[in-house]
Amino acid sequence: MAGAPNKNDSIIIESKDQLVGYLESGCKPKEDWRIGTEHEKLGFRLDTRDPLTYEGAGGIHALLTGLQRFGWQPVFEKENVIALEMDGASITLEPAGQFELSGAMLETVHQTCNEVNAHLAQIREVSEEIGVGFIGLGFTPHWRREDVHVMPKGRYDIMRAYMPTKGDHGLDMMLRTCTVQVNLDFSSEADMVQKFRTSLALQPLATALFANSPFAEGKPNGFLSYRSEIWKDTDPDRCGTIPFVFEDGFGFERYVDYALDVPMYFLYRDGIYKDVSGLSFRDLMDGKLPGYEGELPTMTDWENHLTTLFPEVRMKRFLEMRGADGAPWKGICALSAFWVGLMYDQQALDAAWDLVKDWSQETYEQLRFDVTKHGLETPLGDGTLQDLAKEVLEVSAMGLRNRNRLDAGGSDESGFLSTLNAFAQTGRTSAVQLLEAYNTRWNGSVMPVYDEYAY
Repeated sequence: MAGAPNKNDSIIIESKDQLVGYLESGCKPKEDWRIGTEHEKLGFRLDTRDPLTYEGAGGIHALLTGLQRFGWQPVFEKENVIALEMDGASITLEPAGQFELSGAMLETVHQTCNEVNAHLAQIREVSEEIGVGFIGLGFTPHWRREDVHVMPKGRYDIMRAYMPTKGDHGLDMMLRTCTVQVNLDFSSEADMVQKFRTSLALQPLATALFANSPFAEGKPNGFLSYRSEIWKDTDPDRCGTIPFVFEDGFGFERYVDYALDVPMYFLYRDGIYKDVSGLSFRDLMDGKLPGYEGELPTMTDWENHLTTLFPEVRMKRFLEMRGADGAPWKGICALSAFWVGLMYDQQALDAAWDLVKDWSQETYEQLRFDVTKHGLETPLGDGTLQDLAKEVLEVSAMGLRNRNRLDAGGSDESGFLSTLNAFAQTGRTSAVQLLEAYNTRWNGSVMPVYDEYAY
């Protein structure tokens, strides 16, 4: 996690080549590719449906303490436990206590789903003891900004102060949204480029399939993925579709140039987050950062800076797929399967790229803007995203079958796509089903979501 001591604390950055080399060091042979799944969830008090505080008998600290019975080791910021670690996985806190598992890097979707199941079982055991529940949605269904409680993490104080200077919804993004994402490897710069372009073009489809945030402050908000809508007005410096990915010559160096031009949030020094929001990493590399003149960055500074970029696909030493809302239980495994099928088999990757390679930049942008409201009904050419979904899911299933990673019962990973196949065939994604329930059997109330959609 950002700020934790590691060997990169002592590596001084003296040239851009080191930054390019850092990204390039993520290249791995295919046999070493892994799957890392991250999923956030909203915690609430079972008795009141209120958001969780950090302190208190039913708070986040109590939950983090209870989970240590399973072998999780605490990570501190000052005197506060703000994360847990075990066997390559971590549990971390988003700004308002959204509870996130950053899973270990695993070989198969079967293993990923086992990890998800084990984590949610642990969460449920501890949370029931302290009167807490969790749901997987993309946006808080009835809480206002002022209702939530900010976690004791220094970087979030800096971001909360800076966000309103860049957009109207930065605080909503921090305090009221949840996502699921998948982290995937690449073998070479060329492989990275193909995966980046293909997955970036298809993020609106992922947004449509996983749309799961139609409520805000107790009523429909007019969108199927309000979480994705919020990202449009968060911070134009660090969000969006980054069109240069589709330009000739794109590679590790071009991404480094982009990252260097994104203003910084913080530096981590002596256990404290230092506010340098809006300042330039390039100036830091030149020893000219105001207040830090003569000081050069470390590789840890670079790692931390990369975590403050929020495009729809983000590169570290792997690629992060970032277009999906927080999801119900089955949706977490489905997202991993969807992207693994498309990205980890060359035949499938080529087929997926063929579906999108002739799109214009205007098409990419229009899909991103339209999908938040229209979901699978978003127009595309002579059809809709629902038509594309059927094609892409067939490609993903082919990729998973080609991988032929079997569980103990002899089943490959394509079975994890069943939920998405149903969405593609019927158009009834999670958001559509939530709105149907709100307008019929829930009698115009969002509160039943806490019972029916709890993990």
